Amino acid sequence: MPILDVQDLTVRYSRTGPEILKGVSLQVDAGDFCAVIGPSGAGKSTLIRCINRLVEPISGRILLYGEDVTTMPTRRLRETRRHIGMIFQEFNLVNRMSVMDNVLSGRLGSVGTMRSLFKLFSREDIERALTLLDRVGLSDHVDKRADQLSGGQRQRVGIARALMQDPKLLLVDEPTSSLDPKIAREVMTLIRDVAREFNVPALVNIHDVQLATEFCNKIIGLQGGVKMFDGPTEKLDRKMLETIYAMEVL
Repeated sequence: MPILDVQDLTVRYSRTGPEILKGVSLQVDAGDFCAVIGPSGAGKSTLIRCINRLVEPISGRILLYGEDVTTMPTRRLRETRRHIGMIFQEFNLVNRMSVMDNVLSGRLGSVGTMRSLFKLFSREDIERALTLLDRVGLSDHVDKRADQLSGGQRQRVGIARALMQDPKLLLVDEPTSSLDPKIAREVMTLIRDVAREFNVPALVNIHDVQLATEFCNKIIGLQGGVKMFDGPTEKLDRKMLETIYAMEVL
């Protein structure tokens, strides 16, 4: 059984608006590091954000470990989101908070707002946060404010925060778009490596086709909300890329 099974997903942002996703289906299996590629406006970010219902689909099913996310009541959805780690394009850090506190905020769904507000985290949580910060290369920046970090460092904080959730699935939304090429490659390497180490499958929306084909074992290609390609990376040839991107320059 796949970890994630998306079936015939359709999304529009208003009742009479255009369809952003048009009957998209895909599967993510254990061990997959799967890229979603396509031109701007193809629906990549919308697809990623549908998985944990940050965006609500109008039809289709999203099965996570066999349970339909689209029909979950609020309490069950909240529990499920605790185990879906998200890594964002714009990092989504709290600038005035320390690196350590931003990472510990990954436990917010489990410890509750009041305990988080008063920093009443367990010793186990604190030790795990320190271990993760060391893993992402930020052990010397624990007490710095998030706004004192470079873009690459901020993304590393986001990675550690996502791992604090002990995720069963990683959703990664344009993790390299605001980074220079060298740092982007380092960040992709880190995300891929920690996904393997923690045995977490990942679905990665990424604009850089070269990085997608270099790091990911599977590719989903979208164009205009329609799935154009779904298969192993080695099957994605130049002709298919031209079909996915149409007139856009790669």
